[in-house]
Amino acid sequence: MAKKRSDSLQDETCVFCGKTQLEVGILVQGENASICDVCILHAHQIVEAELLKGNAKKSNNKAFQLPEHFSPKFIKNYLDLYVVGQDEAKKTLSVAVYNHYKRLTEQKDNDVEIEKSNVLFIGPTGTGKTLMAKSLAKLLDVPFAIVDATSFTEAGYVGEDVEGMLSRLLQSCDYDILQAEKGIIYIDEMDKISRRSENPSLTKDVGGEGVQQAMLKIIEGADVNVPPAGGRKHPEQQFLKLNTQNILFICGGAFDSLEKIIAKRLNTHVIGYSQVSERVDANEESLMKYVNHQDLKKFGLIPELLGRLPVLAYLESLSKESLMEILTLPKNAIIKQYQKLFAMDNIQLEFKKEAVSTIAELAFENKLGARGLRSICESVLKEAMFETDRDKSSRKITIDKAYVLKRIDNQLIKKSA
Repeated sequence: MAKKRSDSLQDETCVFCGKTQLEVGILVQGENASICDVCILHAHQIVEAELLKGNAKKSNNKAFQLPEHFSPKFIKNYLDLYVVGQDEAKKTLSVAVYNHYKRLTEQKDNDVEIEKSNVLFIGPTGTGKTLMAKSLAKLLDVPFAIVDATSFTEAGYVGEDVEGMLSRLLQSCDYDILQAEKGIIYIDEMDKISRRSENPSLTKDVGGEGVQQAMLKIIEGADVNVPPAGGRKHPEQQFLKLNTQNILFICGGAFDSLEKIIAKRLNTHVIGYSQVSERVDANEESLMKYVNHQDLKKFGLIPELLGRLPVLAYLESLSKESLMEILTLPKNAIIKQYQKLFAMDNIQLEFKKEAVSTIAELAFENKLGARGLRSICESVLKEAMFETDRDKSSRKITIDKAYVLKRIDNQLIKKSA
């Protein structure tokens, strides 16, 4: 039972810390000993940490088995349900993920050891990089985590440590270490951690080059001490050891202005003191197809990191036709989402083809990508959603071109219709 503070119990002490009843809040007495509330809390923390460590021992140690009917074509066909276009990028991702699965079934007793091929996605914003990763997460049976590189800083500085990405992977599989060591991590916004110049920095670059240096051993494969709660700012917490040798890393970024570096390498501009002319042999979009590791080095990624990302995949800018398909075709198409929202209020929402074409044209002209489609749809449907009344009987709303041009925010229109 719990003994409360009283003068008659001054002589009772905690068998762990030796404090008396008057020095602690609660002293719990057993048959022949007592323990205070502070020592109980410490014991609870130790038991929790040991249970996390023991979780891995309870995991199934059998050889990894490939899912049934699993192949690169199967993965690409699944991605086609959610992502419009980008066939080459989807093929690259499908092959990388399939080979990652095959590596997990590899027998370690032979002479040839297959190394993993981490992937780097390059493409403008709103082309489907993150969406492909999220769609892949629905399909895979291995732990999957999506992290943002912009929050990372070098160890010892305010921000998130790079080991935090491994903490998120552990959280996705309930801290099962053996399962996490077979997982996949998608690192978004990789271009935001580029260093300021191609030459090594003379000053501390804790959010750029410092982060890249910290990522090296994790991406290549090493035993890493991972804090369960994330961050190394609490030295008293128990660390979990995680081997990243079999973790596949997929990185992505927009890499704005990278085409200028490619153009300079390909000599597609006029040499001299005059203003740079229009590209002769290729436009901005097609130039990105010729990206290589040397261009990325000039952009600001260190050679050591590029060597650990051998597979490059470029995502093309979306055309007006592709944007129209994004609005209507995928399983999670934007228009289908709004139709479901209105259907919950007993309203049938219909979009005319010319209205869809107008929305896609506005997003294309303003180079907003797929994300811009939702912004435009919100502007178009804002009044209709505001007037929604659950008590009304079923009715129908039809969206045509005139309605779109009337409701659209003037800031989104570059030129008059």
